[in-house]
Amino acid sequence: MPHLRRSEWVVVAYLTYTAVVSFVLPVKAPIPAITVAVNAVVIGGFFLLAYAHSFRKPEFLSIMRDWYPVPLMLLCYREMGWFAPEQHTYELEQSWQLWDKTLLNTLGMKAAIESLGPVLPSILEIAYLLVYTIPSFGIAMLYVYHRRERVNGFVYQFLLGILICYTLFPLFPSEPPRTVFPGEDLPSYLTIFRRFNLWLLGGYGIHTSVFPSAHVAGAFSGAFGMMRLLPEHRWVGRSLLVLAILIATATVYGRYHYGADALAGFAVSLAALGIVSLTDRIALRRKPF
Repeated sequence: MPHLRRSEWVVVAYLTYTAVVSFVLPVKAPIPAITVAVNAVVIGGFFLLAYAHSFRKPEFLSIMRDWYPVPLMLLCYREMGWFAPEQHTYELEQSWQLWDKTLLNTLGMKAAIESLGPVLPSILEIAYLLVYTIPSFGIAMLYVYHRRERVNGFVYQFLLGILICYTLFPLFPSEPPRTVFPGEDLPSYLTIFRRFNLWLLGGYGIHTSVFPSAHVAGAFSGAFGMMRLLPEHRWVGRSLLVLAILIATATVYGRYHYGADALAGFAVSLAALGIVSLTDRIALRRKPF
């Protein structure tokens, strides 16, 4: 049996989970069959790459394995959208919105962000958009600093962060505040960056859940991963940490997520870090000396 990397096993486990869930959740008839077929092909791709790589270990196949999981994150996200309920009760959203009103208005978060006009809102929208670049940026930095052997560890941690969120989506059916409460507590500035984010989410967003925030979980998982794996060049991890904080702020201010989503996303990133640390210790104990 070909040896899969930890980062590859995470995706395989998630795709297996979604295949099972497709038969449990009340979804339309073609969806379970489509889910199983698509996931079988993708999982087969992992094993095929691993099998081909086992022969003489050509460098280009190793590089392909570094990058293969990255575009699959979009598939994992879109698949979860196939399981969206026909209707939402909005019970969770009602309580989350009350907490956000306190944060944004009573505690002055919205006023503070808009105190410099459109400057900070624009920065937050740009940061929110940059979340999609984090995995590629992290891999590229490990290449640049000749630490390619650490790519698997980084991708593993990043994937854990976002895929744990996706697995929880069916348990917390919900919609974002900008659609459930249109016109309430929205940013005062409709910048070009916000227009682009709204267009992107309008065309590619899903309607299964927003809790926990995969944006926040992925951003912090990427930051923690680079801080852990590239301590020789601290600026990389620290820069991603600043970006993660901006993204978490943007999700709430921009009404893409509730504060509860962002907090839960951060908790997931800590859980992912804990899992990585545990699996690293287990691997170290098994390593022959």
